[in-house]
Amino acid sequence: MRRTVTQGDREVLAKLRAIVDHPRTERVILTLIIINAITLGLQTSKTAMSAIGPVLEVFDDIMVGIFVVEVAARIIVHRLAFFRDPWSVFDFVVVAIALVPASQTLSVLRALRILRALRLITAVPSLKAVVAGLLAALPGMGSIVLLIMLLYYVFAVMAVKLFGPDFPELFGTLGKSFFTLFTVMTLEGWVDGVVKPIMEKFPRAWIFFVTFIIVTTFMVLNLFIGVVVNAMQEEHEKLEKLEREAEREIVHEETAPILAEIRSLKIEVAELRKAIAGKT
Repeated sequence: MRRTVTQGDREVLAKLRAIVDHPRTERVILTLIIINAITLGLQTSKTAMSAIGPVLEVFDDIMVGIFVVEVAARIIVHRLAFFRDPWSVFDFVVVAIALVPASQTLSVLRALRILRALRLITAVPSLKAVVAGLLAALPGMGSIVLLIMLLYYVFAVMAVKLFGPDFPELFGTLGKSFFTLFTVMTLEGWVDGVVKPIMEKFPRAWIFFVTFIIVTTFMVLNLFIGVVVNAMQEEHEKLEKLEREAEREIVHEETAPILAEIRSLKIEVAELRKAIAGKT
């Protein structure tokens, strides 16, 4: 039989909603997330584990229990709306990972407990806006990745043809050529490790590598920055628009009773004027 919701249930749910949605609750959870991230870091220290290892493990279990209760309360309050919010689903998955038993086969999942520190993203609005901007930039990044892979392929094939026979350890195969060009793109030791040995045999080889660096490092990679900055700017504008709309709604809610009272007073004044005019 379907259980009917009583008035007492509604009152309990309203109190629970007030606690879950209260800003103080968010601040407490944020503080606990930071403390829990610190304790998880301490668990990687042999010195700390030998000194207070059992205390850290008990504290970690307590933190997991608090986070489970917090997520469960949010599910009870928001119900299906909880799972429609991607950030809430992220919190649910991160907390669920912490409940995985510490067996040998699932030790990798247990190592993912540190992902609870990423809940700071959902707790801090500024971090949330940054991540939202990065996610919004993914479609544009896909086109740039395709472009850079095409350029990599062209330069890698050229390098195999030009330098592969004489420097097989660097450009002997297409895979080696890709890896060598990647190290060149990062500008880490590309002069002494790649270019100088090749220039001893091919003095004009610098033209190829300088062209590659200009095209990939200074041009294409800057496109990534442009796409991300543009996406973050749009996300920032959306947040500002939502804040302005929220402010207008608050002002409307505050002024609506006053306006209604003024309208009723105008009606009363008009009726009084009619009554006075009728008597005269």
